[in-house]
Amino acid sequence: MKIKFKALLLGLTVLAALQSCQQNTKKAAPLDSFTSGTAKFEADESFSPIIDEELYVFKAMLPDANPVITYKPEAEVVNSLMNDKTRLIILSRNLDTAELGVLKRRTLVADVNKFAIDAVALIVNQASNDTTISLGEIKSMLNGKSKTDKSIVFDNPNSSLVRYLKTLSGNNELKQKNIYALKSSKEVIRYISTHPDAIGITGFNWLNDPDKDYAEAVDKVKIVGVKDENSKTNPNEYFKPSQTTLVEHTYPLSRSLYVIDCTGRKGLGASFASFLASERGQRIILKSGLLPDSIPSREINITH
Repeated sequence: MKIKFKALLLGLTVLAALQSCQQNTKKAAPLDSFTSGTAKFEADESFSPIIDEELYVFKAMLPDANPVITYKPEAEVVNSLMNDKTRLIILSRNLDTAELGVLKRRTLVADVNKFAIDAVALIVNQASNDTTISLGEIKSMLNGKSKTDKSIVFDNPNSSLVRYLKTLSGNNELKQKNIYALKSSKEVIRYISTHPDAIGITGFNWLNDPDKDYAEAVDKVKIVGVKDENSKTNPNEYFKPSQTTLVEHTYPLSRSLYVIDCTGRKGLGASFASFLASERGQRIILKSGLLPDSIPSREINITH
């Protein structure tokens, strides 16, 4: 009787183990494929206007696909990738050696693709007399060495733009009394629209085809021309951001956009990354005013 009881107990234990394995297998099964399902990604909030445009068309092409993108400051997006809260991110920089080391220890490979170039734009109030500035003057202002009493505003302290400005100026603090970090790019534009004695720094993608909630503010600001006095070709000329000045490298303030896919499979992450690099995805960027990584060809019909 004891033997039968032990056999029964052993059988129940094995059955429970098999059911547990089956449940774990079900939990581990991916919720998305290349053309359908749901997947969560994260992106630098500095680029939400252009990413939202891409996402709208992507979903229209694949009605069964539901990529959910959460926008956060750059530092938070990278932290999410490092802590395995997401496997696909969009940034204005590549991963550094330490970050790649973390992924390697987790046996993850980062598939990195550049898909666009954005300009860093300087804006002032329409009533301001300032229309031009040199790269040297920008650096002096960021380091508190300029004699101007104008305030400088940009988005939040953890943003990619702040990192960019720190690198540009060689100043890791940016704590001068006339330098202020707000909460978002929209707040920067709204602030400049009502303050003639301030200079705002924001991504160019926020100034093209703005949403209704801040379009009125965009109409009240203007873009400042920037000169790179150390340029070997145009040291005395001022340039404003545009697709032409970006492709010719005459506008001195620009940054590339990267999609970093660490999913390691052909799911929605790989699908969206492929779409960004496709001709359709690149045309969306071209239409937005940013510079696509590969400029789509145009067919011209000549009639006699």
